[in-house]
Amino acid sequence: MARTFTVSRSIVVQAPPTAVYEQLSRPARMGRWSPENLGATVPGPDEPARVGLVFDGHNRRGAVRWTTRCTVTAADPGNRFAFRVHAIGLKRPRLRAPIATWEYRFEEADAEVAGAAATRVTETWTDDRRSWPDPVANVFDRIATGGHTFAAFQVRNIDRTLHNLKKELEGVRDR
Repeated sequence: MARTFTVSRSIVVQAPPTAVYEQLSRPARMGRWSPENLGATVPGPDEPARVGLVFDGHNRRGAVRWTTRCTVTAADPGNRFAFRVHAIGLKRPRLRAPIATWEYRFEEADAEVAGAAATRVTETWTDDRRSWPDPVANVFDRIATGGHTFAAFQVRNIDRTLHNLKKELEGVRDR
């Protein structure tokens, strides 16, 4: 079975694109929304990431924990934020290889509430393991995800991340 290399999901958040970007472009905060990511170790102050920033992401799936090394590849405030995952390991990311690219796009959307700014946030995961033969990747993926392909697994993770982001940002806006 051929692999799906890219999946995307979107949600509309009642907040301006710059405000949504301001949150998602800080990798240390991702653990607040993601069902798998626990946040990141980022050098320097807690501010939106810039292109070229290297950070370590901390992740958990069930009892298994691992760390990834990532580099920010796009940081266009209010429009696009992206990073690629290029190393992985249990405590330290020692195995270097193309793993995945994560991208967030922000577009103005029609507001559901009169007068409120709204943003369509699109999260995209791309499988960068292009050199893996499909049968090998499919077996590995089903073991690592509890029976799913990574594409199907990531759709569920993206949906949960976007839902949690929407809930938090709209809750902050209402306070």
